[in-house]
Amino acid sequence: MKKTPSRRAAAADRRFRALLSSLRGQKGALIPLLQGAQEIYGYLPVGAMRRIARALRLSPSEVFGVATFYGQFRLKPVGRNIVTVCHGTACHVAGAERISEALGRALGVSPGETTGDGAFTLREAACLGCCSLSPVVMVNATVHGKLTAASVPGILKRYR
Repeated sequence: MKKTPSRRAAAADRRFRALLSSLRGQKGALIPLLQGAQEIYGYLPVGAMRRIARALRLSPSEVFGVATFYGQFRLKPVGRNIVTVCHGTACHVAGAERISEALGRALGVSPGETTGDGAFTLREAACLGCCSLSPVVMVNATVHGKLTAASVPGILKRYR
């Protein structure tokens, strides 16, 4: 028995087909197509990368190579909230490791993992560029600075 896609999946597929049509065959379209696909699906599904390769007449390995080269692209689904801990020099000195450990304990995941309920994905970054606020955590696009391990539960509570 063939499974019928959900309305959300069907809408995403329509958006993706429109995106492919708008950029098909254009020089320099690979990164905009990958960005658009990730915006639609929340990550880059293998099937979407294969369809991009066909549309641009590239090999799937070329598309995968670009997707894995740039840190902005995700190959696995992520949580509704992406929690990124800065581990740049200033944050490291100010206790970023303790913040990462506290987040890992509170969420029950390690960096790169997503909570079982799909609410949070924990990530680490080399630098978020907020050195004067160190240590820093960014949840989605919101920066939280001057943190302590004790402040972690309160931050997470805002996003539950």
